[in-house]
Amino acid sequence: MKICQLCTVDFTLYHFLLPLMVEMRDAGHEVVGVCAEGALTEQVREAGFRVEPAPLSRSFNPLRALKSFVGLYRLLRRERFDLVHVHTPAAAFVGRLAARLAGVPRIVYTAHGFYFHEHMPWPKRSLVIALEWLAGRFTHTLFTQSEEDAAAAQRLGLCRTGDILAIGNGSDPARFFPSRDGRARQELRARLGVSGDKPVIVMIGRFVAEKGYPELVEALRPLDAHLWIVGERLPSDHAGSIDATLRAIETDPALSEKISLLGYRDDVPDLLRAADIFVLPSHREGMPRSIIEAMLTALPVVATKIRGSRELVVDGESGLLVPVNAVDSLSSALQTLIVDQSLRARLGAAGLDRARAHYDEAKVIHRQLSHLGLSPHG
Repeated sequence: MKICQLCTVDFTLYHFLLPLMVEMRDAGHEVVGVCAEGALTEQVREAGFRVEPAPLSRSFNPLRALKSFVGLYRLLRRERFDLVHVHTPAAAFVGRLAARLAGVPRIVYTAHGFYFHEHMPWPKRSLVIALEWLAGRFTHTLFTQSEEDAAAAQRLGLCRTGDILAIGNGSDPARFFPSRDGRARQELRARLGVSGDKPVIVMIGRFVAEKGYPELVEALRPLDAHLWIVGERLPSDHAGSIDATLRAIETDPALSEKISLLGYRDDVPDLLRAADIFVLPSHREGMPRSIIEAMLTALPVVATKIRGSRELVVDGESGLLVPVNAVDSLSSALQTLIVDQSLRARLGAAGLDRARAHYDEAKVIHRQLSHLGLSPHG
């Protein structure tokens, strides 16, 4: 089959979809990536894939959406794909409409966490659900990552055929595994300015407010620990900024001496192995891969009680869950793990077992290919 993997930006194509593209190609299919041109599209091309640029942006501006729709329609009509697999909210909406009008025989949508969520004001939530329902009229198969999203999709009728499956999420256990080299761990900590056995908390995520950065920085103030923040703000991001939080870190010595802004890194597995606690205080997620990667490295996790995260983390067993935007609760949970090394070890070990059993990326990919009938073995 000739398959299109369609998403909004190159970051998603390279970091999240490339392993799926490789497995589809290995199963004998022609796979083409489609997204907005960016620095990472070249790396996908270097992996042997054709990547077609499209005028896509992470915006629901009607004029931009119309431009994206026209560009995608022309591309899909020209390429004559057998299957179009869409990802990410903006590309998924216009992509499904364009694919339908272009006569694509099969349209598949993976919802990496629906844009609507329980903390969204109801008028906006209702509008987003209505748009998802509309695009669902042109969807043959709907994959979600979390079981909670799959149940919501069934309840709201977000796929015309009713073919809805929670596929989970995963990462590669061959890259993410517990520390086996104490010297390498200590050397990395020293290079990043951590002395002795001071507990290190690590957070990975885009520099947007909905990731929970403002409350995390405030929660850190009374704690005797160091925080590594891994990430950056993508040029395509339209979510609320954390500029005020970043200024506070830079100008307040009490914060700057205990927080390291590490930016974009390609050594995330090593950073996780060198840390002691992982935290993700997001307001909205699908099924965050960063938590899975932390669990695979045997880190205890502190996360918010939101869909996806609360499916990954068993509260009190493999990590601790706190309410959204609750500085005191977040600080208390982190302090509990900072002072109790045995609890950290117990939660981390349980998380490792859980991640290895349920969140292996290879299993997630096989689940998709099997359901879509794309596996060479049926």
